[in-house]
Amino acid sequence: MSSSIDAGATPPAAGRPRSLTDLFVSFTLLALQGFGGVLAVVQRELVEKKRWLTREEFIEDWSVAQIMPGPNVINLSITLGARYFGLRGALVALAGMLTLPLLVVLGLALIYAGFADDPHVRGALRGMGAVAAGLIMGTGLKLMSALQKNVLGIPLSAALGVLTFAGIALLKVPLVWVLLGLGTIGSLQAWRKLG
Repeated sequence: MSSSIDAGATPPAAGRPRSLTDLFVSFTLLALQGFGGVLAVVQRELVEKKRWLTREEFIEDWSVAQIMPGPNVINLSITLGARYFGLRGALVALAGMLTLPLLVVLGLALIYAGFADDPHVRGALRGMGAVAAGLIMGTGLKLMSALQKNVLGIPLSAALGVLTFAGIALLKVPLVWVLLGLGTIGSLQAWRKLG
């Protein structure tokens, strides 16, 4: 019997935050890294480094965070905080996501106001946008292996992903309609396969 783990397999989640302080500090550091491509940072920190979630759990929790109102990463932090420590955990995770980053953003906004008209600054910000898009695409490709265990299977998951991209990026359909339409189709198919 081999004790090695497949290269594509997701290792089991190792556990949970050790304390409310660990939860607060972890989400504060996560938020401070989240300039632009937050999905890539969140996935790397929570799945690969801390191992609080497996890839599959991350995809499921991120999906739920995306359909709730508000910023995805805030929703995810509240969900994980509540899972590990109840209401106190949800509030501590939220505070970690907002407190220090809010102060940093306010400081940067004051600095940016003085340089907003500089073409070099505008060009640098456009360049950072391209990097953020690359981070999101790279993370999406990295997470695709988790679809092997998805109840919908790879072909249907891929089809729903392509249709979502086409609806939002190409056809400019509002996100809420894409979520209601394709989300309903995906949910009904999963329910049918599980039931």
